[in-house]
Amino acid sequence: MLFNLTSNQKQTITWLSVAFAFILLLSLLGPILMPFIVAAILAYVLNPWLDKLCLIKVKGITLPRPIAATLMILLVVACILAIVLIMVPILQKQIPLLHNQIPLFLNKFNSLVSPFLHDFGIQASIDSEGIKALISDHLASSGDVIGKAVLSSIRVGGTAVLGMLANFILIPIVLFYLMVDWHALLRRIHNFIPRRWLEQTQSWFKEVDDLLAQYLRGQIMVMVVLSFYYTIGLAIAGFDLALPVGILTGLLVFIPYLGFGLGLFLALVSAVLQFSDLHGLIAVGIIYGIGQALESFILTPKLVGERIGLHPLTVIFALMAFGQLFGFIGVLVALPASAVISVAAKNLRKSYLNSSFYRQP
Repeated sequence: MLFNLTSNQKQTITWLSVAFAFILLLSLLGPILMPFIVAAILAYVLNPWLDKLCLIKVKGITLPRPIAATLMILLVVACILAIVLIMVPILQKQIPLLHNQIPLFLNKFNSLVSPFLHDFGIQASIDSEGIKALISDHLASSGDVIGKAVLSSIRVGGTAVLGMLANFILIPIVLFYLMVDWHALLRRIHNFIPRRWLEQTQSWFKEVDDLLAQYLRGQIMVMVVLSFYYTIGLAIAGFDLALPVGILTGLLVFIPYLGFGLGLFLALVSAVLQFSDLHGLIAVGIIYGIGQALESFILTPKLVGERIGLHPLTVIFALMAFGQLFGFIGVLVALPASAVISVAAKNLRKSYLNSSFYRQP
């Protein structure tokens, strides 16, 4: 049967086999692809800004692209370090307060809920003293447990830890070379495309580029707006940790569902730490409920748009699938990668419906 195929059909089967083998190789190499995937995403996002930076003239001399790329990378690293330096000390200071605040909160919650349950004939109460003793014992031994866990991790998973550190160090290096050679790489990809497919492929790439550009620009605007909203809302409600919790919640929005859930959890912990009654929890519920509605019905449709058009079940499956293949980085790139796949699937569907294989009775 294979020998009866035309030359074009054989070439098509060959290239499909090569594509399948390439996808299989990517899935097998998933654990080591993290720095390259992250660097490629950052290079795609930062390249337009880098091009503008390279057009700036100082005393009639344009800035060389390697120097401009270095400055851009240093700026990104400085922003990340600034966020870390703001968040880490505050969290280190507040987390030990759980030892005292959680039992007080449980006592208050017990005094409010138990009478309500008794009215329905339910005899139930929270053993706050027992929970307090459990927390005290746990915190008293946490130093030894953490120390043993660290030593065990060093003995058992030292290679994995070193590999993770190497990946994070490798990201700015890969990013530098990608940013410097970005246009050269695009020209090589352009020259590699078969000439008969060039026009159609360029059309696909343009559609994908427009979609991703709209998604990334819109998502950044959504993150900025929500960071301001959550920070201001929590500050008005009297939260001491309004700034770090609000910024983290806004920045984590780019991870669908998981980002909002983690931000909500941080706000609830902050409410338990600071308030001894239900005031904090009620404020968190109102602020985050309005924030979710604002994001879902106003910000995302207006700023990101409906062009991605992925069903919620598709988003959940994409998060799980990309997370399984590429770990946490896969979760980060799941939505834009799914958008690219949706464009390819749409065009393949159009080609299939117009093919003789489909139309032949």
